[in-house]
Amino acid sequence: MVSRSLPGCTTATQKGPQLPAKDVALRRVPPRPFGVVVTPDGRWAFVAFGGSAIGVFRIGRSGLPTLVRQIRASPFGEALTPDGRYLLAADGARRGADVISVRAAETGGKHAMVGVLAGTSRTLGAIEVAVSPDGRYAFVSDEVSDVISVFNLSRALARGFRRGYFVGTIPTQEAPVGLAFSPDGRWLYSTSEAERADTNIGSLTVIDVAKAEIDPARSVVARTAAGCNPVRVITSDNGRVVWVTARASDALLAFSASKLRADPAHALLADVRVGELPVGLALIRDGSMIVVADSNRFDVSGKSSSLAVVDVPDALAGRPALVGYLPAGTFPREMALEPDGRTLLVTDFGSAQLEAVNVAALP
Repeated sequence: MVSRSLPGCTTATQKGPQLPAKDVALRRVPPRPFGVVVTPDGRWAFVAFGGSAIGVFRIGRSGLPTLVRQIRASPFGEALTPDGRYLLAADGARRGADVISVRAAETGGKHAMVGVLAGTSRTLGAIEVAVSPDGRYAFVSDEVSDVISVFNLSRALARGFRRGYFVGTIPTQEAPVGLAFSPDGRWLYSTSEAERADTNIGSLTVIDVAKAEIDPARSVVARTAAGCNPVRVITSDNGRVVWVTARASDALLAFSASKLRADPAHALLADVRVGELPVGLALIRDGSMIVVADSNRFDVSGKSSSLAVVDVPDALAGRPALVGYLPAGTFPREMALEPDGRTLLVTDFGSAQLEAVNVAALP
């Protein structure tokens, strides 16, 4: 149901029907699968094995990819440039992001790693990366240093990753993680797990992208509370709604994008209770549904990992919106929808599995 007030911290989850397991396939992969992206042509997927390598997967007719090679790195979250030429992976060991040639990765070229975007952080906390819709800039969240690093990606590629591509940092609250651009590229949304060290109440921040590209330290335009430990964020295709998983609230939250800037205290549109400790999320079925990865990452007694399926129109209208739950491996973390819209890939971090869900068959 819709709530105009933010949810508190809880382990109470929403009961719902179990959806058919026949539409889910799982494959064993190397340990700690984290980020996942799919190339625009739908032929390849890249999976970050947390802190060890990037897996290059060929996608077959079944939609379930097959691992063909690995590239040594220390990757976590991933993003593709809009033209599909480069893969960026947040690299906690290098305090920035690795940049990989997609073509070289697909063909097994010896020099797939073309460079590293390195910032000035003194800690090792890079976790997510996002590329601006025009492909010119990259943003990396550092959950240990409480900043988002800004890089001029086009300059780095043109100059061979020599000095001058690091722009600066955007200050955040505690443990920034999720990053998502508005479709028009004007705004960047970022989650922080906590407003300060002594609370679990986290925040959603709105960043002016044009300002961030020249003066990152002064680019924050608005910030609002976003439940307990918000961790991932996406936007609707038209950019009007911003969706956030509030992990320690067991909730999926929807915010009005326009009100986040003009009236952030009243931006909340919907609060949907889901499963235990939700993390990743993805829009499917032309934006009419959202799949949420209920991670249960802390093994709460009596709870289990799952994938919650939520009806978007019902959620925004204040009606019961949980369609039901799909099975998952242990600690489902991040997701990527294949370009044909039929198959959703999910990384199951705890059980070292890659999951393929036939979302076209959902009720």
